[in-house]
Amino acid sequence: MCSRLDALLTEMADGSVTRFVWLRQFEVGQNSADMNRLLGRLEFLQTMAVDRTVLSGVPPHRIARLRRQGERYFAGDLRDISGDRRLAILVVCALEWRSAIADAVVETHDRIVGKTWREAKRVCDARADDAKAALKDTLQGLSNFGSALLEAHEDQASLMEAVQNAGGWSSLRGLVSTAAELTDTLAADPLAHVVHGYHRFRRYAPRMLRALDIQAAPVAEPLLAAADIVAGTETTTTRPLTFLRRASKWHRHLNHDDGNRLWEVAVLCHLRDAFRAGDIWLAHSRRYGDLKEALVPTEVARATPKLAMPFEPDLWLADRKSRLADGLERLARAARAGAIPGGSIEDGVLKIDRLTAAVPEEADAMVLDLYNRLPEIRITDLLLEVDDEIGFTEAFTHLRTGVPCKDRVGMLNVLLAEGLNLGLSKMAGATNTHDYFQLSRLSRWHVESDAMARALAMVIEGQSALPMAQFWGAGQTASSDGQFFPTTRHGEAMNLINAKYGHEPGLKAYTHVSDQYGPFATQTIPATVNEAPYILDGLLMTDAGQKIREQYADTGGFTDHVFAVTALLGFQFIPRIRDLPSKRLYLFDPASCPKELKGLIGGKVREPVISSNWPNILRSAATMVAGAMAPSQLLRKFASYPRQHELAVALREIGRIERTLFIIDWLLDADMQRRAQIGLNKGEAHHALKNALRIGRQGEIRDRTAQGQHFRMAGLNLLAAIIIYWNTKHLGQAVAARQRVGLNCAPDLLAHSSPLGWAHILLTGEYRWAKK
Repeated sequence: MCSRLDALLTEMADGSVTRFVWLRQFEVGQNSADMNRLLGRLEFLQTMAVDRTVLSGVPPHRIARLRRQGERYFAGDLRDISGDRRLAILVVCALEWRSAIADAVVETHDRIVGKTWREAKRVCDARADDAKAALKDTLQGLSNFGSALLEAHEDQASLMEAVQNAGGWSSLRGLVSTAAELTDTLAADPLAHVVHGYHRFRRYAPRMLRALDIQAAPVAEPLLAAADIVAGTETTTTRPLTFLRRASKWHRHLNHDDGNRLWEVAVLCHLRDAFRAGDIWLAHSRRYGDLKEALVPTEVARATPKLAMPFEPDLWLADRKSRLADGLERLARAARAGAIPGGSIEDGVLKIDRLTAAVPEEADAMVLDLYNRLPEIRITDLLLEVDDEIGFTEAFTHLRTGVPCKDRVGMLNVLLAEGLNLGLSKMAGATNTHDYFQLSRLSRWHVESDAMARALAMVIEGQSALPMAQFWGAGQTASSDGQFFPTTRHGEAMNLINAKYGHEPGLKAYTHVSDQYGPFATQTIPATVNEAPYILDGLLMTDAGQKIREQYADTGGFTDHVFAVTALLGFQFIPRIRDLPSKRLYLFDPASCPKELKGLIGGKVREPVISSNWPNILRSAATMVAGAMAPSQLLRKFASYPRQHELAVALREIGRIERTLFIIDWLLDADMQRRAQIGLNKGEAHHALKNALRIGRQGEIRDRTAQGQHFRMAGLNLLAAIIIYWNTKHLGQAVAARQRVGLNCAPDLLAHSSPLGWAHILLTGEYRWAKK
């Protein structure tokens, strides 16, 4: 085995790179060709048969560190290091890449299924659009015939003669035939066209199903048996339909299936859904592993101090029943008295008025004067000044030795290249200190996600401690929002088009911003996904996030599951729900609801489901706190297929209770509404600063790898945080200067200032560094 591992560094693949480098060159794909390239790597690693037990007893952080080293070494450099350490890196990479490639295979299949459905919908919509012209002519013709027949009937004239005068029987027969075709076209759904993806699936699906070690819960065993038939490992002439729900639309279309093609497509589409839901999983997978194994044990959950709930469901349910009864009574009294702030309930219909701004007139003039007092500065000098005070470059340690980067200016060049979206080659041409190879070496060995997070935490902590930051808040509330970034044609190939942003492909940076304007967490997510699952990542996986008490989000961040988990972990979740009047209230006993609120009730809470799943609810929340699985990953599983996941249903019921309590509080508390508005405005104001910073490449994110895109977004967020620190510090000095000349600097006015300005910062040109 040692010989086979060492051979990875000398054997060539594709005639150009070593087998070791070839293995690590994998990304989630978008078509069958990409899938087969991934499967080639996975099958090669499987033939090596490295036993996973060799890593037993090795700490996870050590495994992660060895893997990151392997992903940065060139094969020649790796051959030169000592044998034991070289073999340790090779065996860790072989095992970790095997799991990661299997995850990438499942994710690629997910994208191909999604692409197939979108194409089917486009075909369906195109046929409906083409039918509109014919529909108008057909309706006009049938109207003419109908009018002629009715007129003849009223005059007791010959119907045969009326038909002949209106165009004849052949014309009527043609109109009826066309009407029948149009009816079928307009009634068709995308499922009628999804079979066109069969050849795309057939190019990789049997090979994929044979390569993956898929395991299933009892509910998904019929689906797994059907997958074995598609893979060719089971030979049978029957095509079972037991994996379909009884009311599934697939049944109607499968009755007309020719050659079992649609049946195979149905199996592969349901495999995608089952992976998302966790009904099937992969062994030794981080993203698609067994959900039951991923959850921490009940004993660990009970010992988790962060959980804001009792260990007995009866106590929690009794508390929520009391709070609901009290809240409903208060809302009913306000409705009767017409005392709902900014709204009313009339005849069971909720009406909400638009919240008005409350900014003092003199605030704008004061803010303008403060920024006029700030010194103009080059971005290079700004970075050096902030690093002198905080030392954030020390967070970028060498991946192998753990020693902080000694080349401070070089490290700042790399961070500036990421933050300004220039890239290392452009930065090498614009700076007076380093060439491309020097910057590339620094980036490869010092820049990683953990280092970016450590540097950001240092800047956020430093900014929060500045006196000026206290005028904006105490660092206990935050907002989160996604910002769209275009990704050029490559994004289109990766199925990253979101109709909300037009036809331009792209991705989103989902960022958490504290009330002191510090962007303490950011994640790179596809533009096509729901933002809601990512809210808890920023709150639980950063020190600044764990200090938050109130979390604001817009409509995109609102789901019942998020309401549930934030409440269970002690966060007050306050989303701005765009269509709030259409949202229903859920009660334990709808019959006891005050009559003024009857029209707002949506249903009854399923109390037994909560009680029976309470231990697993505790385990789910504790798993998120422990970091064993990213909260977004767990929430996406819960949201994928709740019809078969009782734990997801239980969390949804808890979320309905918490959402009902929130809506009651929101309607009765104008101060809460204004706090949320201010918090969300702070988050959205960040977008303008970041748009100004991403000056390179016309603002497009052109990195093809997920890691490259993540570093670009993280670098942009870090650069924004550094500018916010500098602005906060110098705004404080400007306030002191105003106070010395007797100008008004009241705290209520300073609360309306912000550290997000950039007009005084020179961002473009050559990046020359002062000699230190």
